[in-house]
Amino acid sequence: MRLIRFLCGPALVYAGAMHFIRPWSYKPMMPAWLPAHDELIVASGVTEVVAGAALICPDPRVRRAGGVLAILTLIGVFPANVEMATHPERFPKIPPAALWARLPLQAVMLAWVAAAMRPPRRD
Repeated sequence: MRLIRFLCGPALVYAGAMHFIRPWSYKPMMPAWLPAHDELIVASGVTEVVAGAALICPDPRVRRAGGVLAILTLIGVFPANVEMATHPERFPKIPPAALWARLPLQAVMLAWVAAAMRPPRRD
């Protein structure tokens, strides 16, 4: 369990970095009703990197703040997951069932972040 919690921060840093390494792959996920797609891709990447880095920090206050930021970010990007599920033609390499599976996976991610932001138990 400790390892799973530890990996949350690095996973978020990696996910955020991908916004800069492959920004074009995020454009099809953007709902049409959102403005400034390029800026939102950058902003969500930055927030994921910052949240992930904070979750790695040993200071419990910083880790908690990182967790709150990560949770808000996961909620904020949920419309992109809905967009993917409802427009599978934009993602021909991904099975439609996998696109729908991303929606409940967000709850798993939220639980992972909640676990990672808690201070470790002292046994």
